[in-house]
Amino acid sequence: MATVAQGSNAITLAEWAKLLDPDGKVAVVANLLAQTNEILEDAVFMEGNLPTGHRVTVATGLPAVYWRSYNVGVPSSKATYAQIDENIGMLEAYAVVDKDLALLNGNTAQFRMQEDLLFLEAMNQVQAKTLFYGNPANDPRQFMGLLPRYNNTASGNATNVLDAGGTGTTNTSIWLVVWGDNTVFCPFPKGSKAGLIHEDMGEVTTYDSNQNRYQAYQTRYQWKNGLVVKDWRYVVRIANIQVTPGNNPPVTADLLSLMSRALDRIPNLNMGRAAFYMNRTLYSILRLQALNKSNMALAIEQALGQFGTPQRWTSFMGVPLRKVDAILNTESQATSSS
Repeated sequence: MATVAQGSNAITLAEWAKLLDPDGKVAVVANLLAQTNEILEDAVFMEGNLPTGHRVTVATGLPAVYWRSYNVGVPSSKATYAQIDENIGMLEAYAVVDKDLALLNGNTAQFRMQEDLLFLEAMNQVQAKTLFYGNPANDPRQFMGLLPRYNNTASGNATNVLDAGGTGTTNTSIWLVVWGDNTVFCPFPKGSKAGLIHEDMGEVTTYDSNQNRYQAYQTRYQWKNGLVVKDWRYVVRIANIQVTPGNNPPVTADLLSLMSRALDRIPNLNMGRAAFYMNRTLYSILRLQALNKSNMALAIEQALGQFGTPQRWTSFMGVPLRKVDAILNTESQATSSS
């Protein structure tokens, strides 16, 4: 039987009481903290080629070619390449509940399943936020997200950073991503299991904050994941979309025109699975702008989703629009010096 140290993160008797209905059964919890992060449904997950990441080889220069005259030779030339190692982050958490506390009403399995759902939601939220804002310069344990890669309007990929004109620190972004093996994907470590690891560790001996022992049930959650932008041309950021709370509307940028320009930046939309990502603020404003323009730029699409259930979503020029609550309204302005 395992022995682990445990601080103040174990559930208390008072917290347990809040999870019970008057009849003593485990309550059905309304998860008011749940978010919509549809990017996790689109992302392509692939096994990396390194134990702790993925190495990408990219062409950095074309070979030179020459016009030739008869009886006159030409110099030899070659393309140039660079290798980039993308790191994988390891997101992990443990759920611990006192054994006797879990046995109070005789429905231990239901209670632990409820805890599982909340831990999975927490991991989903952190992963979605890291896909956009992860920055090893701020936290070396994270993988690099999209924003640090597309945050300079004068860098080598600046053609794919569209400036919507906002200033200050109350901006948001729309992202166009084409997911695919040769464009953008999420790697997991070589030789490991893909996705989320959920391990029921059963009964363990644990310690409270005073180093006194008690028996508990423990569950371990782990998600090893990263982000590879193999071809930077297949991501477009519409940056500096000013959000002014209290104004009606809070966003005045012409989103439809900006999204049309973003589509033109993609070399070939058939290279993978394309989607636009925005938060609920922009999702709502975009619908209103489309209605005001009285055009058919937005359409309702339908397909079979998870478990074969019908799903409907809005699309722009055939590209699905996805709501992602992890995208903030408090982004700093992207500039040539950011």
